[in-house]
Amino acid sequence: MQIKIINRSHHALPKYETSLSAGMDLRAYLPDGAVTLNPMERTLVKTGLFMELPAGYEAQVRPRSGLALKKGITVLNSPGTIDADYRGEICVILINLSNEPFVINDGERIAQMVIARHEQAEIVEVQELSDTERGTGGFGHTGKN
Repeated sequence: MQIKIINRSHHALPKYETSLSAGMDLRAYLPDGAVTLNPMERTLVKTGLFMELPAGYEAQVRPRSGLALKKGITVLNSPGTIDADYRGEICVILINLSNEPFVINDGERIAQMVIARHEQAEIVEVQELSDTERGTGGFGHTGKN
């Protein structure tokens, strides 16, 4: 599958870092300089990338585990969804959940993007659902770790 991308940044295109990687890193495009994200502050970070996905696919924008663990930086609407008919710039909503300010530099890897196939479901209203062993149990109902 090919994904068409316009790159208005000066950074390399996203790519898979290993042969079995599911996600590609997205980089901050900050031509006016670094941005400081204070504790509990959120901001929209541009990437300079515009993309055309094939019908039946979406791009999921997810946090980078290293940034989350080491710096407390995560993607606020995780996973963010980019639909196949969206043609605007790919942007990432970051939030700083740490107690320290975090500086986002131009070119910094801020999130990862996973391309995933999806289907649109037909919604059918009914009066009853089938029985299952689990039933209505949820939110830890199985008690398994």
